[in-house]
Amino acid sequence: MNISYDYYKAFYYVAKYGSVSQAAKLMLNNQPNLTRTIKNLEGQLGCPLFLRTNHGMKLTQEGRKLYAHIRIAYEHIEAGEAEISESISLENGTLYVAASEVALRCFLLPILKKYRNLYPGIHIRISNHSTPQAIDALKEGIADFAVVTTPTIRSAMLTETSLKTVQEVAICSPQFESLIGRKVQLAEFQKYPLISLGSDTMSFEFYSDFFADHGQTYKVDIEAFTADQILPIVEADLGIGFVPEEFIHPSDNVRIIDLEEKIPERSVCLIKRKDQSLSVAAKELEQMILRQQAG
Repeated sequence: MNISYDYYKAFYYVAKYGSVSQAAKLMLNNQPNLTRTIKNLEGQLGCPLFLRTNHGMKLTQEGRKLYAHIRIAYEHIEAGEAEISESISLENGTLYVAASEVALRCFLLPILKKYRNLYPGIHIRISNHSTPQAIDALKEGIADFAVVTTPTIRSAMLTETSLKTVQEVAICSPQFESLIGRKVQLAEFQKYPLISLGSDTMSFEFYSDFFADHGQTYKVDIEAFTADQILPIVEADLGIGFVPEEFIHPSDNVRIIDLEEKIPERSVCLIKRKDQSLSVAAKELEQMILRQQAG
């Protein structure tokens, strides 16, 4: 059956917005033309696609079946048109990276600096999410991809590429002098206040498992909202925290605790949806990330 692309385009807009007038406005067309197009499409298919009501155009059962296919096809067409448009020069475009704070600071920032220098016309949005929040943004189609730290949340709809390992360390302020300059067992931490990210984060789960593996309970006294808050809280003599070793600078008033039990390495990962087509701007950043990982 040879049906015009314009017929399906009109059907897609009317079905999406439930209104012929709204569809006509968005398509820069007029209402009579679209009404005629829909009737012609229904005639060629041999069935009604809409119920005309006082509250707009409602899809019939056949219309819903058709829309399920047309929506996927048309959105792919729109993505293709946008990709062709952007590929001309990479002078314009937008990308959204859902990033955890550790991944941002330990891996992503220098790549973003290079990307920005090469493509200043690209508008970049970067979230400051926990790993679960970043993955939720990805699943909802809000983010182009996520760069986060393990442990992650596995899903059949996602792909995951490991980019870099990160070693975290236990730290305290000089006030906790009994923990400095010697080997310390994890069991001793039970006597001191612990600082951690919230219980809804993968970092909390990671350290809960680490403590449990050594017969200890991860009992947190102070919850920080972001990983960046842990170091200044430790500097304020409020307890023991865990941060990536890369976060610590010589000027910071903290000491690394020589922990007898080795903290497992974590990884920075690139996560994408299998069914989501990336824009040219997002693909270019992805390739820069993967080249950095390969190097």
